[in-house]
Amino acid sequence: MQFDLSAVETGTMVVIGTLVFALLIGLFMMVSAFVAMFLLGVGRLTWYLVAVVVVGMVHAINHGWDRLVHHASTVDLPGDFQVDFGTDFRAEYPGQAAPSTGTYPRVVLRDS
Repeated sequence: MQFDLSAVETGTMVVIGTLVFALLIGLFMMVSAFVAMFLLGVGRLTWYLVAVVVVGMVHAINHGWDRLVHHASTVDLPGDFQVDFGTDFRAEYPGQAAPSTGTYPRVVLRDS
């Protein structure tokens, strides 16, 4: 049995075409929504993992710095390395640069 489309009214063809087009748009919107939800989940997971790694690195750097400063505070400097910054360094040691950076003398970070 052959179906003759010329026997179908134009109004019926328009309604069927509109329903098919609406079904295609609905499917496209559903697929787009699922893809957007998937990408949002992947993006949020990626952001979470990057944040965890960066925070972990910051904590590791802080921990390492704390250990270094603690170790440096326990080191006992021999008497030869004690410098009196109250005297003029250039007068005692001519031809050498002064042990200062700008106007502030260099100091060992013992109280950090």
